[in-house]
Amino acid sequence: MVPPGKKPAGETSNSNKKCKRYFNEHWKEEFTWLEFDYERKLMFCVECRQALVKNKHGKAENAFTVGTDNFQRHALLRHVTSGAHRQALAVNREQLAFETRVHGHPELRSVIKVEVNPAKVAVLTTVYWMAKEEIADEKCSSLLDFQKFNLCQALLASEHSEYYHPGSIREMQAAIAKVLHNEDRHRIKASPFVGLVVDETVDVLEHRSLAMFTTTVSPCNGQTSATFLGSFELPTGEASTVAGKVGEVMRSFGIPTMKITWFSADSASLVAERLSGVGTTLTSLCPLLTEVHCLSHGSSLLPAESIVSIEYLQKYETTVDAVYRLYSSFRGESNSLQELRSVLDLCGIDLGSPKAIHWTSIFPAVEAIDSSWPTLVLLLESEAEQSPVAHGLCEELKKFQFVAFTKILLDVLPIFQKLSRFFQIEDFDLSILKPIVSATATTLQAQKSTSGQNLQEFLNEMNEHPQDDRDGESRLYYKGVELANCSKVHLKHFERLKESYLESVRGNLLDRFPSSVLEAISSFSAIFNPKCYPQSLEDIGSYGVSELNFLLQAYSRVVVSERALSDFPLFKRIVFSLSQLSFKDLCVKLVYSNSEMHELFPDFAVLAAIALALPLGSVLAEKISRGRELLKRGRSRRVKDEGLSDLMKIAIDGPAINEFDFALAIEYYESMRESSFIMAQVK
Repeated sequence: MVPPGKKPAGETSNSNKKCKRYFNEHWKEEFTWLEFDYERKLMFCVECRQALVKNKHGKAENAFTVGTDNFQRHALLRHVTSGAHRQALAVNREQLAFETRVHGHPELRSVIKVEVNPAKVAVLTTVYWMAKEEIADEKCSSLLDFQKFNLCQALLASEHSEYYHPGSIREMQAAIAKVLHNEDRHRIKASPFVGLVVDETVDVLEHRSLAMFTTTVSPCNGQTSATFLGSFELPTGEASTVAGKVGEVMRSFGIPTMKITWFSADSASLVAERLSGVGTTLTSLCPLLTEVHCLSHGSSLLPAESIVSIEYLQKYETTVDAVYRLYSSFRGESNSLQELRSVLDLCGIDLGSPKAIHWTSIFPAVEAIDSSWPTLVLLLESEAEQSPVAHGLCEELKKFQFVAFTKILLDVLPIFQKLSRFFQIEDFDLSILKPIVSATATTLQAQKSTSGQNLQEFLNEMNEHPQDDRDGESRLYYKGVELANCSKVHLKHFERLKESYLESVRGNLLDRFPSSVLEAISSFSAIFNPKCYPQSLEDIGSYGVSELNFLLQAYSRVVVSERALSDFPLFKRIVFSLSQLSFKDLCVKLVYSNSEMHELFPDFAVLAAIALALPLGSVLAEKISRGRELLKRGRSRRVKDEGLSDLMKIAIDGPAINEFDFALAIEYYESMRESSFIMAQVK
């Protein structure tokens, strides 16, 4: 037994420290389980005292059951994340659920002690772990047998009722996902504003589905979260279909329309639909909504669909596709041809998939074609007599336009690669977004009149030889290979192709980052990024006024403009003194509900929360990418998408296995099974 006021080994008290600490009443608001004994000057955990769960040493006491005078916030944070506290919450929740079930039978309360059945937990932890590790459902039975073979006491010691068998794995996954979605609803409810990300996928049968994510902000600590809401089938239709599905999901998760401040469609086809009215429809529902390209997922910055209108691109991609299918499995000694195989592995390209591969958007693939071009031409020439396919490919690869267009791609694709890398940075400096997009657009514009480096080097390296039998034409050689279609007519045609391609790419970039969005993000950065402020305090007088006015006008429904303008001079002076903070750090300080800045500058706290909800960061990028992979693999395993969204939810958002509330999942699962049983009896 630990004496009152003392702590078990490993948890020290601060009572002997020179700096005496005192209990903070505000802690009770943040930690609802906290209780303070004013006579004994000790604080306790109500949940742990009620549950008295034994720890791994067989003892039920901890610092917060016997009382502690360690009046430090980090001690409370340590406790709330401890295994003992989480287990106490699970036991109390199970007890409450049991009391609800036996409400009409008070005599049972004194007889039955509710505990979480270890066998049930063992089955659900297995199902949970399988989902996290992407193990097929049909392996559940063998994994349970394997655990019994390894003498898993929970599975050997007791029966776990007829409900808990591998045939019910889908229902167990649904119960686990329900626990996670309940947490999502609490997170969304607490968040002052929400960002929505919609990622469209299309399978080989042209079935469309939407994977939806949210970005939320916690007022308790100002930290942001990226959450997967689910994957939803989408019937064929227009923009209103997408908007309707988004609205339906918003209602199911209880997201108020006034909370939605950002909407990002992370799909090339959705971007096309956006122009047809998705954004307009959603904006009419959500008055604070701003559409942005998903900054976290840069791989779609240059979608091939944006340039489909250029006829030659389709021909170019058909040629490159044929080359990869013909020589990616080449077993010869040529290193350059082996590079083709490496590209497929590096980029995860599946040539067996019936879906079209947009080679003009894949920089490593274009790079490999360029480096292996002389070898490919020689090899195709040697096979041309026996193979009509090889002959046709050889003729196409030797054309001036093919080689020159490859060089254009080598100049353009790295620009977008660099742009994408910026967006992958976790604490991305928003102040550079507008200059980066502007510089990229300027570079693309300049390449229309002045060729890029790779194209210029190609033009300089070509050797010209007079053509005796044709007036006005020359024979052009590149790396020892004579190029075809080099007449003045062909060269003029290529110039038109270059201009139309570069203009299309530039236009697509500006469509994804319209000036209004860039202005909004730039304004947020100007106000909330201390590093953007003038170096001298004397120069901050007029700084940021126009940017603040822009934001106050855009979000006039949720801020008091007069108050914000009045507070701005003092706000700027304080931000100036916090020059060591980043954009995100300052916003977190403002959003944190117990901070002084939150109370001093309520309108700036609102704007900071909107800024933090912006869909941004590597965590969101990883979740979007994981969702695509899981959807692709899941569809190949399952005939239908039934239950796939639940499986994806667990894999993407499920916490570490020791942090999940299996007691609540058991409660949900048994309730679902009982409901199914009753419905079956009624029928």
